[in-house]
Amino acid sequence: MRKIILSALLTTTLLCGFAQGGGTSIDGIVAVIGKSVILRSDLEKHFKDYTAQYRTVEDPDEVYCTILENLVYNKLMVNQAEIDSIEVSDEEVDYMLNSRISYFLQQTGGDVKYIENYFNKSMADIKKDMREMMYEQALIDQVQSGITSSITITPSEVSQFASKFSPDSMPIVSTSYQFGEIVKIPPVSDEEIAAVKEQLTNYRERVLRGEKFGALARLYSDDPGSASKGGDLGFVERGTLYPEFEAVAFNLKTGEISQVVKTQAGYHIIQMIERRGEAIRVAHILIQPKPSTDEQVRAITFLDSVRKIIIEEKMPLEEAAKKFSEGTTRLNGGMVVNPYNNSLSFDRQSLDEATYTTVSKLIPGEYSECVPFVNDDGVMAYRLIFLKERVLEHKANLVEDYDMIKNAALEAKKYEAMEKWVLDKVKVTNIKISEQYRYCPFVTKWQIP
Repeated sequence: MRKIILSALLTTTLLCGFAQGGGTSIDGIVAVIGKSVILRSDLEKHFKDYTAQYRTVEDPDEVYCTILENLVYNKLMVNQAEIDSIEVSDEEVDYMLNSRISYFLQQTGGDVKYIENYFNKSMADIKKDMREMMYEQALIDQVQSGITSSITITPSEVSQFASKFSPDSMPIVSTSYQFGEIVKIPPVSDEEIAAVKEQLTNYRERVLRGEKFGALARLYSDDPGSASKGGDLGFVERGTLYPEFEAVAFNLKTGEISQVVKTQAGYHIIQMIERRGEAIRVAHILIQPKPSTDEQVRAITFLDSVRKIIIEEKMPLEEAAKKFSEGTTRLNGGMVVNPYNNSLSFDRQSLDEATYTTVSKLIPGEYSECVPFVNDDGVMAYRLIFLKERVLEHKANLVEDYDMIKNAALEAKKYEAMEKWVLDKVKVTNIKISEQYRYCPFVTKWQIP
């Protein structure tokens, strides 16, 4: 399973990135784009990664053509970046590179050796090769943005786009919910914070006296993702954790345990397990200060009274959120935004179990009773949930799914703009495709001479 996941990730990276050609060995040139070339080894390497993911390939010629089309497209974009004198900072490339490596490490349980074996290279060499890919991908992103960022779409264009599809061919849209919230965050006392710090200091001393850090993490850590693993976060690189956490963690020596560290999530002690180049493997124990029972009761009582006021006065959510809510959603009129698609609609898969249980029982226009939850900062809080709208499962249509169809129409318009850009660019760029691959559909589509 791990190999399949990693293969998929690597295939995506390679198809989106620039070919790493393997020098100037005489292995055959399959394409020339301006001053750049695509070698047969480029094509074979990407084909190998593709087959590693999908195991069987029904039509190898089609796969080769798709890969070659991606490579030619990317070469065109990079050439344009050079013409436009587009620059990418080292910091941006480092961020992209570290994010990608960290994601690989997370998917493989922090197994650096597995990744090195897959590439048949050291991590240092992998990062060296991938850095160029990330640099060129950043250039491509900027060129694409320059071509499509100003593109907008009108309501009539959305209607025209939808009219191209018969009702039977429209996709099924799952039941979705739009909801808002009124949030109350019970304050945490200074005494509670002091007690948490003392608790963590005690755990640190117990480990120094010989107890196992992992055993204490399993028993006492408030981090559900790592507690069952003895607090082990796996291998991580800079830019993936809280800045305050990283500032301490990256300065620890193997086996060393930090003093208490404060982050948005709460308070931690950190143990360095292993360091491999620029990646570190650490474990932590997280304790989140909790409000007292009295403060929790006050929060619940407050929201109960707010609910009564809102219902009796028929107060709009936006007004109620502005007046009573302590959550960041008050800036959005109380409405909760789906972080996966940046819309107000949530389907079942994008809701946590507790929120779904509450929302699914409400009728539009109804407020829930006060319910506990943990906000994005990991802080314990309470809220009233207001269901604004429920849209049952149905075939997509302009009335209920206008925003979704609008986004699809906008993406189609951007795609058309990119296709036109390619056609124009091909006319003024020296492009040669090997006779062996001139059967590929993109050669005709792009009118490559």
